[in-house]
Amino acid sequence: MKKVSLLFAVGAMMFSCNKEPKENQNSEVKQDESATTEVTDQASKEFNIQDIPVTDMDPGVFPFFTLPDGLKEQNKPLQKKFDVCFFPVNGVMTPFEGKLYKTNVTSKPGEEFSQRYFEKSMEDYLTSIGAVKVFDGEISNEEYDRYNKQDPNKGDEGDIGYTGEQIKFYAIRTKDKGNIYIQFSSNNASAKLNILQEEALKQTITKVTADEIAKDLTEKGKSILYINFDVDKATILEDGKSIVTEIAQALKKNPSLKITIEGHTDNTGDAAHNKKLSNDRAVAVLNTIAAQGVDKSRLAAQGFGAERPLVANDSESNKAKNRRVELIKMK
Repeated sequence: MKKVSLLFAVGAMMFSCNKEPKENQNSEVKQDESATTEVTDQASKEFNIQDIPVTDMDPGVFPFFTLPDGLKEQNKPLQKKFDVCFFPVNGVMTPFEGKLYKTNVTSKPGEEFSQRYFEKSMEDYLTSIGAVKVFDGEISNEEYDRYNKQDPNKGDEGDIGYTGEQIKFYAIRTKDKGNIYIQFSSNNASAKLNILQEEALKQTITKVTADEIAKDLTEKGKSILYINFDVDKATILEDGKSIVTEIAQALKKNPSLKITIEGHTDNTGDAAHNKKLSNDRAVAVLNTIAAQGVDKSRLAAQGFGAERPLVANDSESNKAKNRRVELIKMK
């Protein structure tokens, strides 16, 4: 009987120990996030691009060099004007941002792929243009688990950074092209190559202004705007109201301008519902403009639903382009 009581007590203790309070679980999540930041920060501190001499060689035009003779890109490479790529700094996959090229490499028809040929060609050429080897090795299981979900291109063309993959990472400092990072991996059948030209994001988002709206209406006869509404409603959200205010200002500055406000949607859902919704939204914009002192005789509203797409509704980004308001200059 004593044994049974003892087992019951031990079981109860184990159950109470395993059942952590929610606040403790949340604390662990925060600690994990903090640990991730600390790991990458520490790796960055140990690697300083400023320690690498600036090369006198001109690296050429992005992506800067060809593949060795007899080799080719296996598929269409991944190329982005601005993106992130993770490189192994002291075994820690560290993000760098800029212009990106990633590809799988294979042999041309009639050629045999040689791992040694590819690697020596790469290493000799990179050394000749002033590149410095930063890392040559593998990353751990723990490191892969830590970083892989942060990589938006994980699993895509030329993806490097898996456990057990031998990665060679080089960096180049140049006078005119900034910092360039190259990593590659290979086996005796194929290879992968990543090249990133480091640069900061160039902000291209600008505020929609009354002057720009008036200019588009005068020169193009229409202005395409993206006004945010409440989901499946004709209620204009706060950031959308600021755009409508700019429309009103454009009309006040140009008293001869008359416009038709057209509402458009993507092709998601019922066509009749979308057409009514787009019309209600166009009317909401009209009424908001009129409430700011523009005579309603200068305004008209019409909804077209998904009848007049700007682009094919074949992706989420394209559907977003089709969900718009167009201002059409009346003749």
